[in-house]
Amino acid sequence: MLKIAKVKSCAVLGLEVYPVEVEVDIGRGLPSFSIVGLPDKAIDESKDRVRSAIKNSGLEFPDRRLTVNLAPADIKKEGPTYDLPIAVAVLLAGGQISEIAVTKDDIFIGELSLSGDLRPVSGILPAIIAAKEWGAKRIFIPENNLEESKLIRDLAIYPIKSLENLVDFFRAELFIKPVFGEGVNNIEDIVTEYDFAYVSGQESAKRALEIAAAGSHNVLLSGPPGSGKTLLSRGLPTIMPPMDEEEILEASKIHSVAGLLHRGDSALICARPFRSPHHTTSSVAMVGGGTWHANHSKTAKLPFPGLPAL
Repeated sequence: MLKIAKVKSCAVLGLEVYPVEVEVDIGRGLPSFSIVGLPDKAIDESKDRVRSAIKNSGLEFPDRRLTVNLAPADIKKEGPTYDLPIAVAVLLAGGQISEIAVTKDDIFIGELSLSGDLRPVSGILPAIIAAKEWGAKRIFIPENNLEESKLIRDLAIYPIKSLENLVDFFRAELFIKPVFGEGVNNIEDIVTEYDFAYVSGQESAKRALEIAAAGSHNVLLSGPPGSGKTLLSRGLPTIMPPMDEEEILEASKIHSVAGLLHRGDSALICARPFRSPHHTTSSVAMVGGGTWHANHSKTAKLPFPGLPAL
């Protein structure tokens, strides 16, 4: 049994991703479970999720003093994405997973339910892009996050259904076929509810929008209610060039962080995004952001993508 186990994960802060090392120490003393390393409330609550998930997966939770460190400690950790790496590190430190089964090039991301099933999380796409840049060989993610992860080539992605399945995989009792992303290929023709061709009349406005689309200019439409401003604006993306792979990845990454990607066959953002804010929307709500200070205080709120980003 290892006294200290280490596995790798990542922290998604806004649109930036940072490597995180999850360390678990099993020591002598009264049974306890503490998490350090600037965690937020969701991570603090993961103690109960991890404990129940391990027990309900037919595994043994160590009845000793457990200390979990999320390094580096100066970066705020937020959300339930650390449930899976914490559980793996606990099982690794307790000897229930062989230390040779988990390599230094493995990355774990995922939220655990009390039954041990993995639930999808936001920000998978930027996390996988960063993992590839760091030289990761394998990344273990929730099964329901698989579609958006297929955008990244040359990385072995393991879709995991439950903690029990993952442990069986490490014990060579279950085979999980890795998925290698295909990139942005075979994009079907985009079917949109609004099309620029649907607008009848308004020739001057359509001419202005065509010039704006051709030259990437700003344009201001002004007129009485019902004159077609919104319909013209909604149809504008249909006369613009299709998004290339870099633009699709960038748009999909932003929507992934914001939790706006559909988890299914249509995980990609292939159409140029359109946003129609209400006229009473404040400038702060439109621009987005938050109080993310240099000292990374525990009460700071991470920047959230605003309308310009989406």
